[in-house]
Amino acid sequence: MNKLRAGVIGVGYLGNFHAQKYAELEDIELVGVADASMERAEEIAKELSTEAFQDYSELISLVDLVSIVVPTDLHHSIARECLNSDVHVLLEKPITVTVEEAEELIKLANERKRVFQVGHLERFNPAIMALDGKLNNPMYVESHRLAPFKIRGTDVNVIMDLMIHDIDIILNLVQSEIKSVSAVGVPVLSADVDIANARLEFANGCVANVTASRVSREGMRKLRVFQPDAYFSIDYNDREITMANKKSDELDEQGVPVISVEKETFEQADALMSEIKAFIDSIRTGKPPVVSGEDGKRALEIALTINKDIKITNDASQLMATSQ
Repeated sequence: MNKLRAGVIGVGYLGNFHAQKYAELEDIELVGVADASMERAEEIAKELSTEAFQDYSELISLVDLVSIVVPTDLHHSIARECLNSDVHVLLEKPITVTVEEAEELIKLANERKRVFQVGHLERFNPAIMALDGKLNNPMYVESHRLAPFKIRGTDVNVIMDLMIHDIDIILNLVQSEIKSVSAVGVPVLSADVDIANARLEFANGCVANVTASRVSREGMRKLRVFQPDAYFSIDYNDREITMANKKSDELDEQGVPVISVEKETFEQADALMSEIKAFIDSIRTGKPPVVSGEDGKRALEIALTINKDIKITNDASQLMATSQ
């Protein structure tokens, strides 16, 4: 099998891990890493025995595929240049700043026949993958993603930083158009929204209640899904999934429907390696990416709608406060 030539643009905290994964793969040659800080690029390149670049354009001409792990406001311009150079792109979430930018990249990838995958990492969590084939009609979804405050990631608010993971998962599970969105959010430790809750109502009747915080004392990542006759609870941190199903029409001694409960615990998995391997598989086989540009765009659309609703609500609250 011919080796594919890979590069990573942006080798900060997460980009470094992307570079490590490519370096571990036998069918991949990590040609180089690029970063605005040449010192950082050289540090990572030395660790992985590859070449360092400060100008990512020089790296693009040498590779077949790239991971782009840079601040969100640079996603569009860098991904566009890569696609125009016929390079396959794995772009970290959120896909872009605006829906229009996302649409341009999707169109360009289609025209150039390049794989364009968006880095919604939780799709590759084994607990989420275990739901495949088990869910058939989700009608209520509740998610909590809580984390302690970190300076890293505050270039975007908590909706774009954390909640967008769950938005993508929920959209993929429910498979219905959004009918309405209502949300509340407040800044706590940064200048932007640090904790938020959104209620998503779908055209098929499903409702999702989504909470994200980056100012919590302890971390929590849980997803609960209810459908007729069944309940699923996923704990990402404990790598555990609980499945409760009603046993047809069987009743217990009190006349209560009998519930069958199963628990599965998953070993620690390397979701990032799974994501990168899926990206490479799409390049080699021509299969659509697991998380497409369209998926990334749809998650962005809902995230932006949540942002807008929070802004309108907060602006109205401030107006009322100043008028009293």
